[in-house]
Amino acid sequence: MPLTCRGRVRGQEPSRGDVDDALGKFSLTLIDSLDTLVVLNKTKEFEDAVRKVLRDVNLDNDVVVSVFETNIRVLGGLLGGHSLAIMLKEKGEYMQWYNDELLQMAKQLGYKLLPAFNTTSGLPYPRINLKFGIRKPEARTGTETDTCTACAGTLILEFAALSRFTGATIFEEYARKALDFLWEKRQRSSNLVGVTINIHTGDWVRKDSGVGAGIDSYYEYLLKAYVLLGDDSFLERFNTHYDAIMRYISQPPLLLDVHIHKPMLNARTWMDALLAFFPGLQVLKGDIRPAIETHEMLYQVIKKHNFLPEAFTTDFRVHWAQHPLRPEFAESTYFLYKATGDPYYLEVGKTLIENLNKYARVPCGFAAMKDVRTGSHEDRMDSFFLAEMFKYLYLLFADKEDIIFDIEDYIFTTEAHLLPLWLSTTNQSISKKNTTSEYTELDDSNFDWTCPNTQILFPNDPLYAQSIREPLKNVVDKSCPRGIIRVREESFRSGAKPPLRARDFMATNPEHLEILKKMGVSLIHLKDGRVQLVQHAIQAASSIDAEDGLRFMQEMIELSSQQQKEQQLPPRAVQIVSHPFFGRVVLTAGPAQFGLDLSKHKETRGFVASSKPYNGCSELTNPEAVMGKIALIQRGQCMFAEKARNIQNAGAIGGIVIDDNEGSSSDTAPLFQMAGDGKDTDDIKIPMLFLFSKEGSIILDAIREYEEVEVLLSDKAKDRDPEMENEEQPSSENDSQSAEQITSSSQEVDLVDQESPEESSLNSQPESLSPADMDNAASVSPSEQISNPMENHETTSLDGECTDLDNQLQEQSETEEDSNPNVSWGKKVQPIDSILADWNEDIEAFEMMEKDEL
Repeated sequence: MPLTCRGRVRGQEPSRGDVDDALGKFSLTLIDSLDTLVVLNKTKEFEDAVRKVLRDVNLDNDVVVSVFETNIRVLGGLLGGHSLAIMLKEKGEYMQWYNDELLQMAKQLGYKLLPAFNTTSGLPYPRINLKFGIRKPEARTGTETDTCTACAGTLILEFAALSRFTGATIFEEYARKALDFLWEKRQRSSNLVGVTINIHTGDWVRKDSGVGAGIDSYYEYLLKAYVLLGDDSFLERFNTHYDAIMRYISQPPLLLDVHIHKPMLNARTWMDALLAFFPGLQVLKGDIRPAIETHEMLYQVIKKHNFLPEAFTTDFRVHWAQHPLRPEFAESTYFLYKATGDPYYLEVGKTLIENLNKYARVPCGFAAMKDVRTGSHEDRMDSFFLAEMFKYLYLLFADKEDIIFDIEDYIFTTEAHLLPLWLSTTNQSISKKNTTSEYTELDDSNFDWTCPNTQILFPNDPLYAQSIREPLKNVVDKSCPRGIIRVREESFRSGAKPPLRARDFMATNPEHLEILKKMGVSLIHLKDGRVQLVQHAIQAASSIDAEDGLRFMQEMIELSSQQQKEQQLPPRAVQIVSHPFFGRVVLTAGPAQFGLDLSKHKETRGFVASSKPYNGCSELTNPEAVMGKIALIQRGQCMFAEKARNIQNAGAIGGIVIDDNEGSSSDTAPLFQMAGDGKDTDDIKIPMLFLFSKEGSIILDAIREYEEVEVLLSDKAKDRDPEMENEEQPSSENDSQSAEQITSSSQEVDLVDQESPEESSLNSQPESLSPADMDNAASVSPSEQISNPMENHETTSLDGECTDLDNQLQEQSETEEDSNPNVSWGKKVQPIDSILADWNEDIEAFEMMEKDEL
């Protein structure tokens, strides 16, 4: 926890849901970063760390953990540590005392995970109790029915390595059985797999397919299992899947999810950050051109937002704004540099390092970004940051002599742990060929390549990669904000009319209504005058018409959501800029419906002072203390506007309202904007922001420690002041502790009254009408219908909402490209119009993100 400067212990901090399943009270970060120390040539520190693991780590804890996360981070960490420990021991200088202790711990953990495989399918349960296993009353787990494809298919490297190291074949057998089952359950016509599968029946629960969250490392482990174990069946399976990926999912430079049964139909209009690993896998495969294309697209997104948002749309706008310091893009950058030798990728790596130091570095580490648009932080530094990000960035710039061993003798697991390639010839007791599976004969000469040699396959000439990147250089800035859709060229060539577009639809046009009926879309007139659209795919005249209907519904939701997006305000930022913070600590704040609009005016900067009375509900008794400063006032006992007037009359230049509900935090509560008092509030000229109790306590604690605390109120966190940075002195332990910040990990934003979870309006986001959901049911469920009686603003007619969309989008695109060079604190300040267009992402999408996060 880099803001509060202490470790995160399961049960001692508020639960974050499934994210905490990676924590098992087994010193996760210590184990996960063991082999990183050796890569960085910190052999003495590695030896000390191994001793700490052996002395302090207990694997027999009564805690429920993720089988997937425990495998890749802890089991993989122990095996990677063991691999490099025996390497160092052979060199004769370090680890001479080592006697396979890490391997014995890995074996103990492996046996603790085996009960998870006690299913009819051989697919493991997603969670297990380290002490009590599965399905015992005290285990508190074992009732789950579903798991993700990656969760069940990302075991073979660690389990096979454990078997090869120890001679206990049971681990590799169980991992192979799970992979065999997933292969048998692939959709035979498309050769794709879904995201979620029932571990008992083998039925696909989520039938969308991509290369990102939920599936990603399944494909990675098929290819790497071939590399590590030398089993041709894994390569054949990977090649079959890869052919399907390039046929259906790859839409260069994009990688878009599709339906496994209808692979020509896109399942969503956005991409998640985890797919950034795929160009690196394509390098390992030997398919360099699409790797360069996708990587360049991702880099353009990073240059626009400083980090890769957790999800972004096909027109490269933010879909999920958080960034937990994921390493996948750095991984692909490293592999592309290895393959091409192009110094361009060193510049990419330099950009990554500069952004990390500039925006994510805090007194006690690197903090995840809660929102890439505002620059606010989250009190979180996942173990994969040290295990992967540090490793790949170091290797990107390292010369061969900088590394004390030959990195080419090892393969990286999905967590970047190192397993030696000599395991392929050790303890081979498993049948190498699955003779029961049938493989599709594919016409692809690439599949003849088994161990690609970069010097032969790729022209080792920087101009080669540059020629591929050049057409994509401005793909993000110049993209039109409209989803990428597949064009039915065959229909157009045959003279058929193109499908009805949402922007052209008019509810009063009989021809349009007939087209809707053909697409399976019903139009219902509600009593309040609004129109509701519902699609029943099975009522469409043909499968192509059903696809057109789904596309029409997605477009309609995107169009009608534009007005709602413009009406809502994004969060604001409170940035502590005085010593010893210097802009490193950024607090997410709620805006007000009154007072100075920080999005249209220069940010407000000043020292803070507490008002008396603290609630600010009467004339201040200490006007001299708040004169020319930003007043701190407590929520409650009167209207927000009244507080603002009282501190303004006392001469304050701004106000921060701190929640009176002790312990409240944006971790657990949605942000909102402070409303007026029903009267004219034009007389309020100062900016007003709202902080929850935990965020507000950070400022109060800083005042107690340093007395003089200066903050910046703005629409977005600004770059740190270089002059102030130069004056910074090494801070004491107390200084670090005073910089504590507990920021929000909740992604819900409730700036105005939101929709009920059971209903979503015509102004809801595209994910409320998920293509994946429509594929699973004949009709749209209530949560997918496009209506909202809870809305308290007028609903515009359908044809009225779509009038001048192209002009609006063009203006918005132009606005996003503008920048203000005169803004102090930053050279890259994103215009508020861009943030407005991005901010109000669907609440349900955030909830699904939390459920699906690996």
